[in-house]
Amino acid sequence: MSRQSMIALGVALLLGLVAVFLANSYLNGTQQRAQLAGTTKVAVAAMPLAYGSDITPDKIRFVEFPNTSIPAGAFTNAALLVPAGQKPRIALLPIGVNEPILANKITGVGQGASIAALLPAGMRAATVRINDVSGVAGFVQPNDSVDVLITRTVQGADRSTQLTDVLLQNVRVIAIDQNAKNSDGTPAVARTATLEVSPIDSQKLALAQEAGSLSLVLRKPGEVNNPVVETVSMNDLRYNMYGGARYPAPASVGAFGMGAVASGISTAMGRAGAQIVGETSRGPGGSAHRSSSGGARKAAASPSHQVEVYRGVKSDQVKVGDYGR
Repeated sequence: MSRQSMIALGVALLLGLVAVFLANSYLNGTQQRAQLAGTTKVAVAAMPLAYGSDITPDKIRFVEFPNTSIPAGAFTNAALLVPAGQKPRIALLPIGVNEPILANKITGVGQGASIAALLPAGMRAATVRINDVSGVAGFVQPNDSVDVLITRTVQGADRSTQLTDVLLQNVRVIAIDQNAKNSDGTPAVARTATLEVSPIDSQKLALAQEAGSLSLVLRKPGEVNNPVVETVSMNDLRYNMYGGARYPAPASVGAFGMGAVASGISTAMGRAGAQIVGETSRGPGGSAHRSSSGGARKAAASPSHQVEVYRGVKSDQVKVGDYGR
């Protein structure tokens, strides 16, 4: 065979291999596109399924879903969702009509409904005592978000006072009493509330219940947490144009002590008292009374006093007494 014939044969073989590769790639791509463009039957709820509902064949149906839009955890086989001869699965979360039934919304095969199954990874369920007032008159319902307040008594240097702090913010309510659902949404006064918290927050709740009383404050869903919260004491239970006392240092939140406040109050009262005593001991001309040169009798003490009155940030000297002159 001549050299030219060998070259032609080699080129033909190379072109044939390239053609086979291109054809195979085209056929595989077409097949994959056909599969992606197809549909698969997925199990959905045929009726509303509330928490604790059994998953039975009459409550499900299968709907065609695009292969590219099948949600993770969906069931494409009835035998996997409703196994024969097994205890029926139970809904852990409300499932609406035509909503896909996902594995994370129902129990496993043979398992019963449990609050523990509703907890995300790393979270805990902690129960606190409430009443008609601390439970917002029964308007707190499962899946609501609340803030937790603690009211406790703090012993100061010479007296004790009550303080209220924000203990936790944006906590999800798992259950009220022993109900993890409220089908009609009507308020119901309860004695306990089960909250979804982190491990360290569960310890805070346990300690807080022993240290004082807890109250739940219902909050709007999706509201951003307040980064700086304030301690409210008995001194704040008044109205004025400045909105009451405010503690200036955000760093002191959660570590509020009565020592500095009590010291400031005592100092202010001491100064006011000294001023009143000084004004009382002075006469009308501003000089202190002294005995007469003869010593026979003392000068009569003037009943006139000067009192300093504060209005906001301004102070005025007001003369009291000396009536009838």
